[in-house]
Amino acid sequence: MQIVLASTSPYRREIIERLGLPVQAVAPVCDETPLPGESALDTAVRLARTKAMSLAERFPDALIIGGDQVALLDGQQIGKPGSFDNGVEMLKWMSGRTVVFHSALAVYNSRSGHIQEDVGITRVTLRQLTEQQIRNYLTREPDALHCAGSAKSETLGGALLQKVESDDPNALIGVPLFALVTMLQNEGVEIL
Repeated sequence: MQIVLASTSPYRREIIERLGLPVQAVAPVCDETPLPGESALDTAVRLARTKAMSLAERFPDALIIGGDQVALLDGQQIGKPGSFDNGVEMLKWMSGRTVVFHSALAVYNSRSGHIQEDVGITRVTLRQLTEQQIRNYLTREPDALHCAGSAKSETLGGALLQKVESDDPNALIGVPLFALVTMLQNEGVEIL
C-alpha cells in the first residue's frame, strides 16, 4: 500500500524516509485556523486528521500521514507568525520561557477508512534572547516564519533553545516517530 505524507515539509519527509519507506509528499487541503474555544491539543489533532483525510479521494488505496503542531504559552495558542515583525514579537514573548508544543499525528487508511491518532507533547525552554539575536535569527532563517512559534529547531533555531523535554525527540520537528512506527505496524507495514 502506498504511503503518502500530507505535508510539503522536507523535514517531516526526511524523518519518515529514515525508516526506509518510500513516501510521496503532497500538499494537503486544510484551513489551519483554530476553532473558537478549541484547545491547542484539540486543534493539533483536528488539523492532523483533516490534512490526512483531505487526500483520501486522490489516494483511495493509501496510508496517508497527516501532522500538525500547535504551540501553547500562557494559555494562548502560538501559530505561525507569517511576517518578520510578528516573528520578532513572538520570540520576544517566548524568550526565557517554557513553551508546550503539541505535535499531532494521524494515519488514515483510505481503503478501510480506519484512522489512528496520537499527540506528542514537548516542553521547550528558550534561552533569554536579545532583540538583536532574534532579528539575526529570523534574517538567517526566514523559513522559521512558517513554523509554530518561529522556532525551527532542526536548523539554526536549535541555538534558541536551552532545554527540551519529550518522550520522542522527533516530535518537536513535527513527526512523533515512535507513535508513527506503531501506527504503521498496526496497518501491516513492516519497518524492520
